[in-house]
Amino acid sequence: MSRTAVIERTTGETKVHVAVDLDSRAGHVDIATGVGFFDHMLHQVGKHGGIDLTVRTEGDLHIDAHHTMEDTAIALGAALAEALGDKVGIRRYADASVPLDEVLARAVVDVSGRPYAVHEEPLDLAPTIGPDYPTSMTRHIFESLAHHARITLHVSVLRAANPGQRPDAHHVVEAQFKAFARALRGAITLDGSAGVPSTKGVL
Repeated sequence: MSRTAVIERTTGETKVHVAVDLDSRAGHVDIATGVGFFDHMLHQVGKHGGIDLTVRTEGDLHIDAHHTMEDTAIALGAALAEALGDKVGIRRYADASVPLDEVLARAVVDVSGRPYAVHEEPLDLAPTIGPDYPTSMTRHIFESLAHHARITLHVSVLRAANPGQRPDAHHVVEAQFKAFARALRGAITLDGSAGVPSTKGVL
């Protein structure tokens, strides 16, 4: 059975279209949210997650980028949940550590059916990356995505800078998204086993 999904989410603040194919493994991406750095991060999710990912978001960017990124994360999470279906035969658990020059980030994923997110990153990041990506949104993006994908997600920055240097916010955030993508890729992989990987019999 094809593990694909298309989610349309329309509110008074945004209009979001997300399409995913979990089994392409090619990582073809087509992203346009109007927030350049966020587009770059979603490219990481598709490419390093081995997921075909299309995202089209129109949001109230004249106010700020919050609603655009939040609603996109909600729709992406919902698309992942729908595409995963009954989760029969998946590995369920996976983790990945990703370096990006001086930064080291780790993500751990449990496709558990229980939404939960833990996020740890340096407190002294620059407030924005580029003109419109608030670094404070990274935590909220992961929380929104995990909640609607119904996964447990831990993302931690293990190393952020060389001694005496301020963390490079771009590297810190990008390493997190790459680690998440690689962990997600491992967790959703079909390993050939029968049934659902849970003693409960459901996820």
